[in-house]
Amino acid sequence: MSGRTNSRKWKLAVKIALGCVLAVDGALVVVNWRAASESAQEQAQERSQLQQKLKLLAADVQRGREIEKRLPNMSQECDQFYKQDLLASSSGDTEVLTDIGKIASKAGVQSGGLELREKEIKERGLKEVEISGSVQGNYQSLIQLIDGIERSPHFYLLEGLTLNSEDSGVVKLQVALRTYFRT
Repeated sequence: MSGRTNSRKWKLAVKIALGCVLAVDGALVVVNWRAASESAQEQAQERSQLQQKLKLLAADVQRGREIEKRLPNMSQECDQFYKQDLLASSSGDTEVLTDIGKIASKAGVQSGGLELREKEIKERGLKEVEISGSVQGNYQSLIQLIDGIERSPHFYLLEGLTLNSEDSGVVKLQVALRTYFRT
């Protein structure tokens, strides 16, 4: 009996193994059939898309490597910017008012006074300064004012321009700037 039981178990195991092989074979037939049903044109198009994606990824990697090469200099450039372009907190108010006054005078605009609001940023060793005021002049002089602010040796961010009114060629603007002082 034990020989007969072993024979039955062995036959059952063989049947199960053959069933598994047939199921896997059937799945492979379906996969091959789907792959074969795709046209050569679709496959070429997919390959082209993959090659384009590869080129984009390779370009990203190259840019990353170039940035990585420049990182050692970045710290020096930041220190240089901090020391040269940001004014000292002790004299910054006066220098900003003088600088913007000179720029406005050179551009030929009339200034309605500037207002400075300071906010300390302790964790960065900086003081944020919001500058606002109104100016008026013709269009060309206002463009010269904005150009002068952008070309100033001091660091200014132009936050906003708001048109107040326009009378016979004279434009009145509300100007909002931001700068930072070293503390």
